[in-house]
Amino acid sequence: MKRLRNFYLSLLLTRRTYTVLAAIVLLFIISFFAEPLYNIAIAALLLLGIIVLIDILVLYSRRNAFNAERHTAERFSNGDENPVHLILQNNYSFTARVVIIDELPFQFQQYNWKRKAVIKGGREHHINYTLRPLQRGEYHFGAINVFVTSPLRFAERRIIFDRHTVIPAYPSFQQLKRYQLLAFTNRLNETGVRRLRKLGSSTEFEQIKEYVLGDDYKKVNWKATARRGDIMVNTYTDEKSQHIYCLVDKGRNMKMPFEGLTLLDYAINASLVVANIALLKHDKAGLLTFSNKPETFLPADRKGMQMEMILENLYRQQTNFAESDFEALYAHVHSKIKSRSLLILFTNFESITSFQRQLPYLRRLAKHHLLLVVFFENTELRQLRDKPAENLEDIYIKTIADKFAFEKRLIAKELQQHGILSLLTTPQQLTINAINKYIELKARQVI
Repeated sequence: MKRLRNFYLSLLLTRRTYTVLAAIVLLFIISFFAEPLYNIAIAALLLLGIIVLIDILVLYSRRNAFNAERHTAERFSNGDENPVHLILQNNYSFTARVVIIDELPFQFQQYNWKRKAVIKGGREHHINYTLRPLQRGEYHFGAINVFVTSPLRFAERRIIFDRHTVIPAYPSFQQLKRYQLLAFTNRLNETGVRRLRKLGSSTEFEQIKEYVLGDDYKKVNWKATARRGDIMVNTYTDEKSQHIYCLVDKGRNMKMPFEGLTLLDYAINASLVVANIALLKHDKAGLLTFSNKPETFLPADRKGMQMEMILENLYRQQTNFAESDFEALYAHVHSKIKSRSLLILFTNFESITSFQRQLPYLRRLAKHHLLLVVFFENTELRQLRDKPAENLEDIYIKTIADKFAFEKRLIAKELQQHGILSLLTTPQQLTINAINKYIELKARQVI
């Protein structure tokens, strides 16, 4: 009984069958007025039934007539294009036309995903596509539905492959790997990361080397020069093992979306990359997240598993976007972080009023640590400002947009007046600008 029910649910008639059947019905109607056509209509109906029956027998002649597999990475990279690979195997002896419907996770809202293919008998067919997750968490894939038709194309067989799987979406580790590779090959400048010349000199001696154009004359080692007969200079290493903390605000002001990603996810992706670059520069990287209270705290360290721990902690971040409590943040930092550190605070201020409420706590943080406040430029407002005004309403909108943009610049200026570093950036350029700022601070030796 169950097999019969499965057969009934898997069998479909194609558009060609219904078209021919409609023509036969029309022939029956006409036969009321032209009686000789009645026998022709009967013969056509019988012929259609025989062809459909033959087509059904061909489609169901093999139990394992088709196979479909889905291959993905073990985890998705949030905000990036992630490849998905489908492998279809046609075990029929004939060329089959197939329609493939992959049941994607509901987060993508793609309910009309469909691909068509023509696969020769005994051959494989590969389908590649990409998915861009816009939030961290678990993504549940469903079954793969394959609709197969034979060369007759009068019947269609639906085959369901149970390929349910769960893929977690982590913070952008693709971006992490890209910047890590460029850092190892000293090609960070190709992505917009600037290489800055040091403005001072470290006291930690590294080695003596031959002079090359651009070396500082003050570092010439005259004794080594006299022995070798060539100009030799001393080289020094950067000061290492400095403490770098990424403070990620998970409050209400980080809920605003840009290109599908919230500011919080942009900050999480940037924190991951900055922490990795800091570890590659032999600094110690740590993490602190907060909203209405301090939550995740990972002390700065350089141990082998530190990057994996940062990634796992950032993946698990959940928030209800409550009001951020900067006073609780200051108290937590003061009790947990004892040594002077670089604090990179990822937050956002949409008005001068909201900023001034938090300024006293930012000033307290800056007394004991080097504080860099990273906040966001509203790119939607920029589009409104650049759009030409055509009527009085447009003038009002442009004026309000200019006011908000001016307040952002005013916040940066006021932070500077209080000796607090700031970085006003677009969400899209956040990672590059944050790395540039970190490298700049390293070059200036202010950490």
